[in-house]
Amino acid sequence: MKMDLNAIIEKMETGDQDAALTALQTFNKEKSQCFSFTPGEEEDREHLGELVLGFLERDLQPSCQLACLETIRILSRDKKSLVPFATHHAMQILIRHAGLGQGEGFTPEIPDLEVIVEALKCLCNIVFNSEVAQEAGAELQLIVGLAERLKQCREPQWNHYVRFFDLRLTFLITALRVDVRAQLACELRGVSLLSEALDATLSLCWPDMYEVARAGFDGCSELPPLGRQETERAMEILKILFNVTFDSNRRKVDEEEAATYRHLGAILRHCIMSTSEGEERTEEMHSHTVNLLGNLPLPCLDVLLMPKVQQGSIEYIGVNMDAVKVLLEFMEKRLDRGNKLKETLLPSLNLLTESARIHRETRKFLRMKVLPPLRDVKNRPEVGNALRNKLVRLMTHIDTDVKHCAAEFLFVLCKESVSRFIKYTGYGNAAGLLAARGLMRGGRDPGHYSEDEDSDTEEYREAKPHINPVTGRVEEEQPNPMEGMTEEQKEYEAMKLVKMFDKLSRGQVIQPMKIGADGKMTSLEPQELHYLASQQFGESNNSDSDSDTN
Repeated sequence: MKMDLNAIIEKMETGDQDAALTALQTFNKEKSQCFSFTPGEEEDREHLGELVLGFLERDLQPSCQLACLETIRILSRDKKSLVPFATHHAMQILIRHAGLGQGEGFTPEIPDLEVIVEALKCLCNIVFNSEVAQEAGAELQLIVGLAERLKQCREPQWNHYVRFFDLRLTFLITALRVDVRAQLACELRGVSLLSEALDATLSLCWPDMYEVARAGFDGCSELPPLGRQETERAMEILKILFNVTFDSNRRKVDEEEAATYRHLGAILRHCIMSTSEGEERTEEMHSHTVNLLGNLPLPCLDVLLMPKVQQGSIEYIGVNMDAVKVLLEFMEKRLDRGNKLKETLLPSLNLLTESARIHRETRKFLRMKVLPPLRDVKNRPEVGNALRNKLVRLMTHIDTDVKHCAAEFLFVLCKESVSRFIKYTGYGNAAGLLAARGLMRGGRDPGHYSEDEDSDTEEYREAKPHINPVTGRVEEEQPNPMEGMTEEQKEYEAMKLVKMFDKLSRGQVIQPMKIGADGKMTSLEPQELHYLASQQFGESNNSDSDSDTN
């Protein structure tokens, strides 16, 4: 039976619990099937919201509490209906019904889980849609109540839905309020708290200090996929941890913090090595894990390599490379997909770059996979379907961040050696990074790299004298366009070119450049262009006259 809004309000205004329950259940059923409101009803919806909140302050049966909260959840989807729910008093009522109140209000000894879940859903909607509600939540110490329940992550009284919406609400309030994020991170020891919650969610055991296994599957080479509910909760925890560790890799951490981050890193390694039900869900979980790994202080990334080499694992120079291999495959999959590269590719690419920069074993393993000994010297470095070719193509991408990160990754794999970098990418592709680093004259960036040699293949050694360093491939010899010209003709053509450059430069079509003493590109002024051209031909003519005299 369909009821209009005024009829529902009339039933609510009687104050009768049974009449209100029937009216609200009818309203909720109708709106859950088709969520739309008639234009011009904003005031009526606000009034209904106020009446429902008033009912929640009474001692109601659980069924009536649930109906009231369902109505608030439905109304709070619409930003125009938020006014009654975003007040300090309304937030206090909802926080109490969610079982998150701190030292005030009445919390039943045996909480009704359905009521708690519905109140949490209401809070999620309201906090997401209203800055006023976010501020009220911060003032009411909502995060403290959430943290207290997170501490009960191993207690059986809370079902999946309570835990999930606790986490969803924590994610929203920490994403939207910097002060709440800082409070959770520092005052409430958020990293340790959430690491413990992630440990409990994944049912982990610890054979060694930084070695993680799934309880009941210790020593198994293949783990069963995580269940849907466990995956959902794990991803929410990963998102919250991303919020609270946002600046961790930019500041120094003390010994205690480093141990906490290493502990978390070991759990994240397990997440990378785990799968979920379905490829899409697995990739989503891995994406959140990679984003969070990028926030960890760089020295703590060694936990990716810590576990012992076991049967079936990938070993390289005596180190377990399973996690690095999964990260590389994840990165290549995102690269092949090609859409939104800045958001989807860069977190994994940056993570691999930094791991390779500080871990010799990781760098050598990645170099073997990405930059194997060079054999194909007939094609340009950006041509082909090998991972090296794909990354070199990114070095000229339209997005500056994408091309910089791709170049940086390959540069680190080349141990920041300019000659080796040009060998694998070609000078044309490498020029952008070299110019930014002041390495256009060659050389090498200072770094902590071993002195192992770059072993060339026989094909490369034979072709090396004929490789064009700009394009990075063997090219057929081209005829000299100045062959047969006199010196006067050469000088005429050169000055003609100088004038063309000068005209384009004055029209701000191009900007002639030169390599400065610091190895970086600087502007070349028109007079300098003329001077260089005249000096070159002056020296050439002097040389000719000297030879005639002799």
